[in-house]
Amino acid sequence: MIPRPAQYLLRFDDLCPTISRTKWESFLPLIEEFRIQPILAVVPDNRDPSLLVSQPDTEFWERMRAMETAGATIALHGYQHTCDSRGGGLIPLHSRTEFAGVPQELQREWIHAGMEELRNYGLNPKLWIAPRHGFDRNTLRALQQEGIGYLSDGFARIPFKRGGITWIPQQLWEPVYKSKGLWTTCIHSNFAGKVLVEKLRVFLQTYASQFTSFERVQAEYRPAALGLTERLYESVSTWRIQLARSLRG
Repeated sequence: MIPRPAQYLLRFDDLCPTISRTKWESFLPLIEEFRIQPILAVVPDNRDPSLLVSQPDTEFWERMRAMETAGATIALHGYQHTCDSRGGGLIPLHSRTEFAGVPQELQREWIHAGMEELRNYGLNPKLWIAPRHGFDRNTLRALQQEGIGYLSDGFARIPFKRGGITWIPQQLWEPVYKSKGLWTTCIHSNFAGKVLVEKLRVFLQTYASQFTSFERVQAEYRPAALGLTERLYESVSTWRIQLARSLRG
């Protein structure tokens, strides 16, 4: 069933001790004021130079633990965020990713190491998020082997089952009104300016009551394979996003 009115999830990607602390903290008052329970996509062992924005925040892991205690959901965001593989993935938006095209056993090793890293910091990751949407069928098998049953990705309007994993779609990069469905907005705080912060604030002032959480989605939805209508919607949405990215160059 596609819910009416629409429900929204808020997700923050690329979280690690060296993100821009100033930009990240600009979103925290909104999370607190509107009692949002976001998905926090945490890189367990960052080696990506593009995420070395600030000096390491010695309080980062404590902050993540506190947010998880307050209702946020921790997601395993890849392993080291080093997107050196050129393998094709299930969501073909980027030519270089971390996981797509990597042998299954190595992917499993990375996933296992990443989960252990986050748990050693006192976190309890509950789902998977691939850097740059880059994952393949070997990733799905490795996730199952490591006991991870959920990922956040895909362009349908409802959660669905595919490859033995429950997919919670992520279709937006800024808040947009929708009349029905479940919509995840992904924000990369390192690249977010004041305009996006204010846009999110205005959106929350009207639609905060329609924001849900991973825990509620997990409890309220019973995902199955997509029917024909949703498969068509997913295909068209993927094509539109690919086209928009190619036109931006």
